[in-house]
Amino acid sequence: MSKHFIETENKVIADSLKIRFYPIAVKSAKGTRITDQDGVEYLDLAAGWAVAGIGYGHQRVSNKIKEQYETLSFTSQLSAPEPTMVSLAQKLLDITPGDFPKKVWFGHSGSDANDCIAKLVPLEKNRSRMISFMGSYHGQTMGSLSLSGHPAQSRFIGSGNVVKIPYPNPYRPLFGDPKRLTDQVIDYLENEVFNTVCPPEDTAGIIIEGIQSDGGLIVPPADFLPRLQEICRRYGIHLIFDEVKVGLGRTGKWFSFDHHDIVPDAVVLGKSLGGGLPISAVVARKEILDVGTGIHLFTTSGNPVSSTASLETMKIIEDERLIDNARVNGEYFMTLLKQLQEKHEIIGDVRGKGLAIGVELVENRVSKVPAAEKTAAICYRCYELGMLVFYVGIHSNVIEITPPLTITKKDINLAISVFDQAFSDLEQQRINMDRVKEYAGW
Repeated sequence: MSKHFIETENKVIADSLKIRFYPIAVKSAKGTRITDQDGVEYLDLAAGWAVAGIGYGHQRVSNKIKEQYETLSFTSQLSAPEPTMVSLAQKLLDITPGDFPKKVWFGHSGSDANDCIAKLVPLEKNRSRMISFMGSYHGQTMGSLSLSGHPAQSRFIGSGNVVKIPYPNPYRPLFGDPKRLTDQVIDYLENEVFNTVCPPEDTAGIIIEGIQSDGGLIVPPADFLPRLQEICRRYGIHLIFDEVKVGLGRTGKWFSFDHHDIVPDAVVLGKSLGGGLPISAVVARKEILDVGTGIHLFTTSGNPVSSTASLETMKIIEDERLIDNARVNGEYFMTLLKQLQEKHEIIGDVRGKGLAIGVELVENRVSKVPAAEKTAAICYRCYELGMLVFYVGIHSNVIEITPPLTITKKDINLAISVFDQAFSDLEQQRINMDRVKEYAGW
């Protein structure tokens, strides 16, 4: 059944809308498990690119969606608002730091939310330039694409007002000295970038992922984000955090920047915000989002059904203590992965916070040559063994582990055993590489 469906899907769905790692066709999902159309169940470590933060098919969200749709299926909040979107905005204002006046903007995805940043921040500051980071992934619309520094967007020429600088990667330090990584990147920004191509007085904002997600689950040095905030404050530059993938509890706190006592000027949210329904948000200084009337809006923004799902999702995160679960079980997962690293030479690095974890695979631990094809093989073999996981990174060699925050230690133990089997099968050449090449992912 799955094979027939995939053949049909290939005939009618555009390739530009696909990124595939194995031939799965989904029938249903519940909690941390996905069932395909042949009735095979899989442990899901991807959560649909981190969307299913509270797991799949949560009954509380299901009940709220049904009730809301039957009461008010839709109103365009642009012109005829209702209370749900306002309540959600108030909740988002409550959990984001900053004692300055803030407001909330709503959209449908991380892409249109980062488009909001690309348009409104330069307009509000009356400064033309923006700074982002190499390896960053902020979206696929032209504004968010322009802010991005990922190979997935490199075929397009975005806006010329964005300057990209190196992200501080402790495993692959661009400037050569991992012990001085923060100093070197900050020095490059302040003494090279500001003095040559991007004067600070012309720079409106710097947008960053607290953990660079699609760039390879890269965790910057602990002192980097505070130093970056200090630079922004000194020059009057807005500091924007893209929390689309790692926000809302995934790192063991509400946001990745909460680990560093950072107060951003704007926070971008998406993916898990709607419990599976499409919704995104920007929480920012009032002056950024009030720069003009009707200049970045969409007819279905903040629609009542998605807003209701989002409100209930936030309550579930709190009621079920999923932030604590992410922290505790994330540490447990990392410990077991590092034990696997000792066993399998291909594992070059294990890194992350909470349940945002990256496992980087290399041909050789000394040369650190990325093992892209072998990474694809591991993901494919995990699928054959009953577990779903994707890979990311600018070299396509980082296994991304972003499971539902509801994952248990029992699930994690199962995941480790599947990984162990997959790595052993790779080492013993028991993986069909011809099949792997059919599903090359990135």
